[in-house]
Amino acid sequence: MTDRSREAGGVTGLSTGEPSAPSADARAAWQGYRRQADSYFRGSLALTGVITAIWLFFVVTGRDGGAAFKGYQLSLEAVGRVAVGLTIMAVLWGWLWYGIKGLLLRKLAGFSKAEVAEIFRSRLQEPFDLKALLARHSERRVRIADMIGRRGRFMTIGLLGYSYVYARVASAPTPEFLFLGLQESLFDAIVYSWLMLGLYYSDGFVGRVAYGAQTRIMDGTLGRANCLVITMLWSLFKFFMVPLGFQLAAIFPPATYATLFAFVWLSYLVGDGTAEIVGQLFGKQKLRVWGIGEVNRKSIAGTWGCFLGSLAICLWLVHANGLGPAWVGLAVAVSLSNTAFELFSPRGTDDFTMATANGLLCWAFGSFVL
Repeated sequence: MTDRSREAGGVTGLSTGEPSAPSADARAAWQGYRRQADSYFRGSLALTGVITAIWLFFVVTGRDGGAAFKGYQLSLEAVGRVAVGLTIMAVLWGWLWYGIKGLLLRKLAGFSKAEVAEIFRSRLQEPFDLKALLARHSERRVRIADMIGRRGRFMTIGLLGYSYVYARVASAPTPEFLFLGLQESLFDAIVYSWLMLGLYYSDGFVGRVAYGAQTRIMDGTLGRANCLVITMLWSLFKFFMVPLGFQLAAIFPPATYATLFAFVWLSYLVGDGTAEIVGQLFGKQKLRVWGIGEVNRKSIAGTWGCFLGSLAICLWLVHANGLGPAWVGLAVAVSLSNTAFELFSPRGTDDFTMATANGLLCWAFGSFVL
């Protein structure tokens, strides 16, 4: 690729594999999206800074925040665990899915090497023309590659975080262990958010690996903005779950803590994941929604996938733990809530709205039904 071609920063030509200069309209559109991407970065930076400052206040002062942070201490063991976890998940595991997505783009969607390289850059340093790219390749195949890379990478991280807290709670279902698990999960999320902020504009290897598999092609220039907002709101959800977990622990029997946590967290992960998998494989993207990305559409099939996936896991939990009919009602309510928030929340925010709504529904169930 010549220096002159790189400065032009256009899309990749189908026949030569070299970038071609974007049109004036494409360049103007990219500049508008770039300004939006910058604003999302500043907003994420500010909110992550606020969450971190509040967390540090409790860590440094030793105050319990109304018992929500009672007994929490930042240890070298916790720091080491987070460092190892981020190295494995953000770099090594990210590198694996980075490679898988690149292979899918080459073999499934027919991308050239130059196009794949362009996709994995930040798209914020030079014009990126999504329309021209989709004019040369099957949108459905691009969506499928996006889905496999994103869900393979993101769901693994989400399930790992859920499994860690679930295992801590299930091994010793006491309020103290519930608090400890949520507090440590918050620390993980804060560190990961700062890592993603630091790599937001990076076109280097670590930046490409950290964002590559999770950043949708269909979001165009706003791909990393969407991914960053999801990461930042995930930290906000975990921040809210610390005091909310304290309230849940006070009204639910300890034997139900693990199941309760699965209703809040696992049902959302399964519902949201099923919605994207079913929607991209079988759905017709006709439902226009608002959100962070250049293309914002969803499908009826994906909406049904969200409801049925969430309901299936919730009903299984009720059956496996021998819970009563009231919990079946909660399973239906959580699944309906997951579906509504997945469909109507702006794209990039549904992870936060779905999980937070589940927590509040469980709190209401424990307060007024049990």
